[in-house]
Amino acid sequence: MSLVGKFASVGGATMVSRLLGFVREAMIAGALGAGPVTDAFYAAFRFPNLFRRVFAEGAFNTAFVPLFAKEVEGGGNEAAQKFAEEVLSVLFTVLFVFSALAMIFMPFLVSTVVAPGFVSSPEKFELTVLMTRIMFPYLACMSLMAMMAGILNTMRIFFLPAVVTTLLSVFQIIAIAGGMLLGIGDETMGTWQAWAVFFSGLVQFGVLAIAVRRQGLRLRLRLPRITPEVKRLLILMVPALVTGGVTQINLLVGQIIASLQENAISVLNFADRINQLPLGVIGVAVGVVLLPELSRSLKAGNFADAQHLQNRSLEFALVLTVPAAIGMVVLPGPIVSLLYERGSFSAADTAMTAAALAAFATGLPAYVLQKVFQPGFFAREDMRTPMWFSMISVAANIALSLAMFPFLGHVAIALATSISAWVNVVLLAMTLWRRSHFRPSSVTVRRCTMILLSSAVMGVVAWWLGHALIEPAMGEGLVRKAASILGTIAISAVVYLVAVVLSGGIDKGEIKRSLRRRRA
Repeated sequence: MSLVGKFASVGGATMVSRLLGFVREAMIAGALGAGPVTDAFYAAFRFPNLFRRVFAEGAFNTAFVPLFAKEVEGGGNEAAQKFAEEVLSVLFTVLFVFSALAMIFMPFLVSTVVAPGFVSSPEKFELTVLMTRIMFPYLACMSLMAMMAGILNTMRIFFLPAVVTTLLSVFQIIAIAGGMLLGIGDETMGTWQAWAVFFSGLVQFGVLAIAVRRQGLRLRLRLPRITPEVKRLLILMVPALVTGGVTQINLLVGQIIASLQENAISVLNFADRINQLPLGVIGVAVGVVLLPELSRSLKAGNFADAQHLQNRSLEFALVLTVPAAIGMVVLPGPIVSLLYERGSFSAADTAMTAAALAAFATGLPAYVLQKVFQPGFFAREDMRTPMWFSMISVAANIALSLAMFPFLGHVAIALATSISAWVNVVLLAMTLWRRSHFRPSSVTVRRCTMILLSSAVMGVVAWWLGHALIEPAMGEGLVRKAASILGTIAISAVVYLVAVVLSGGIDKGEIKRSLRRRRA
């Protein structure tokens, strides 16, 4: 399978997950609105989710995948299985102890880290503590699942680890639908959501553990020991703990500040959910595929292939994220209104969410470009350089959030997150260039330039259609409003596709090859 085919495989599975996530978020918005229970649930969920992304998908995976790929390339499945069992035993022990301590001291953590602003509302605070305790074991399940996914990705199995993430939304949708049918109260609905998260984690880990076993790796728990290989993993993880979780750390900082403004956490989450669709589809696809592929190429000494992988990844990232970002900046209000404005979600909630969405969208290309540039360091087992850049980015985010919050409110948090992401990208790209680890080819530079110009043309068309088609339909019924918004998006997309193909922003040969493979 080609690199683009692998991106498409992971991206397609991730898109299903994100679309189900939209269904889930729309149901939560309709059932609970942007109220205290929604605030409590998202605050509670973000805490274990933060550690999952920082530790499991961030530090652990970025350190584990290159080392596991090295074992596969050098010693085959036998050496890889031995290394995986040693890591699994240590990982399981650490997760068990950490989860137990976190659940015991959860009231303290909620009052100091998760949502300090909730202390003034005892009921909201207690509900947040309860839901965080229920969901915290999800971290352990997802960390173990991340290890299974890393093993499968190194073996070039990408679709199953990506599609299994849809189970989180499936479990939550079932819980919401059941609660609405039974007419349960808001607090009970929030608690049901927490239990749905917990059980989905167990099932996701179980599915991937079975898949790894079917690949011939029958992993067993051993007595945990810090072997030289495990020690190397831990050394690489220390800086990666900072690097891999920079976006989540930024979001947590934003949540702490947002807890001072009523309903700010909810509207930021709703806006970020929309922003996460292209980010998840493209960013996750690039991150999941590029790191193991780049690691194997560098271990094999194939530097030309490594350059090719990075060039194609850069093109793939920009060809989809730039037009998506411009679309969300130009049409944030109509997009939010179509997706969320019903039931308890008011026009005022739409206005707040749209402002946050536009601010988040300005950083969308940067979020994805991080996934393109960071593997250039991780695959070479250099975790420290991205760590320092991430620390600079976090400092910029905190300073900007605090400086702008009194003037812009919740929008300041989204905007600061975007600016800090661009700071990180510039530092990563400049360092790779200076070290001659990656310099875009002339073909890639030309294609990226055409992508930017084609996206600008699309943005002008979308802005004009927004005034001509969408504004007159906003006061009409849902059908006319949806038709005008979806029609505008469809026309803009066609304009962009025609422009980018005719200008050479997309490799026409790759399109023809993909079509031939589909016919075959």
